[in-house]
Amino acid sequence: MHPDDLEISDLIVDYDASSLERKRVRWQPVLEYFRGRRDRAATRIVGSLPRDGEFFDNDEIDQILLMSHMELQRLEEEFLHGQRILDLVRAMVTAAELHGVPKPFRAVDIGCGLGYIVRWLTCFGGLGAGVELVGVDYNACFVRTARVLAEQEGLRCRFEVGNAESLAAPATFYLSSGVLHHFRGRDLTDFFARQNTGVIGFLHTDIRPSSITPLGAWLYHLARMRQPLARHDGTLSAVRAHAAVTLLQAARTGCPELRIHVDDQGTLPIFNVFQSVLGVRPELEEAFLAALAKRKVECRL
Repeated sequence: MHPDDLEISDLIVDYDASSLERKRVRWQPVLEYFRGRRDRAATRIVGSLPRDGEFFDNDEIDQILLMSHMELQRLEEEFLHGQRILDLVRAMVTAAELHGVPKPFRAVDIGCGLGYIVRWLTCFGGLGAGVELVGVDYNACFVRTARVLAEQEGLRCRFEVGNAESLAAPATFYLSSGVLHHFRGRDLTDFFARQNTGVIGFLHTDIRPSSITPLGAWLYHLARMRQPLARHDGTLSAVRAHAAVTLLQAARTGCPELRIHVDDQGTLPIFNVFQSVLGVRPELEEAFLAALAKRKVECRL
């Protein structure tokens, strides 16, 4: 596996850039891509995926992706990911309150999947009525499932199908989990650039790379995941994870109006597998960092 390799899930689903309408994807080019990369595991998995003639069967693909994301939720639970995101959100909310940012604060989760983070924050965050939590994803199947889960859990949070950056009710700040490694080069800079104005900041969390991260991810997914696609893509996600310096450079280039930091909690990689790139408006920076300092985190300037 190589950092420039695409994940299976990156190639078997596609959307129209303007309408966000789901496209049909031909299976043969995807199969040839992984053959060309000499990725035998991915070639085998893609060859077994349900087809409708020369295309993948979108409904069946959604069910496989749904099962994969359900297994991904196990990782988030076991690594206490909700608490990490809550600490960051609370710091942003504290800074916004101190500087009189109008409420409600709308926290929008980009690429929310099954909405685990939004549901966890709603259930355990104690953020109050002044904070609206909204999960957004292109995949309608994920959003429907997130809504059902929230209803079953008795939670008052919102999930929408669409582009998180063009909602009718705009975000106060953005957050995401496991999204950054899907962008490379200029696309990563552009992702941040779209959040340079109109918000007070962002909180984007992804895998923290180290020399042992790929091995650790492979062992974890082998032991805890049952869906072959989840095993493959989860391991490759760790390989594709960006170094802190890459995130800092891309965010600072894309967001010259924000102050950018990376929070890695300063612990050994074996105990902390995530890092967050944080952006905040200059006037909120001091209060934001003061709130984070109460966690005794390490922020790289």
